[in-house]
Amino acid sequence: MKPIRLAPKARDDRRHEVRYYRGHAGPRVALDLVDALERAFSTLQAHPAIGSPLLGRELGLPDLRTWTVDGFPLTIWYVERRASVDVVRIVGQRQDAGGQKVG
Repeated sequence: MKPIRLAPKARDDRRHEVRYYRGHAGPRVALDLVDALERAFSTLQAHPAIGSPLLGRELGLPDLRTWTVDGFPLTIWYVERRASVDVVRIVGQRQDAGGQKVG
């Protein structure tokens, strides 16, 4: 299994999402999110090629893959490296790729 490495922006994304859910849905849901993210990371560690390459193709980044977090409107953007799985973003469906909230 390859270790998960979170880029600084992905760490910020994770922190923001946990705070968002804690503030809007309560501490139990925030803890559920933490658990869901850990399950997603475990899946990607064991099976890094499982994610969709479609967004990467659209963006001209052929190594970029995405994986949806079960139970939450979040997508993990990552790249499989030789020795690790590098998470570059954790994007909510309520924001664009630049991190701006939409709607």
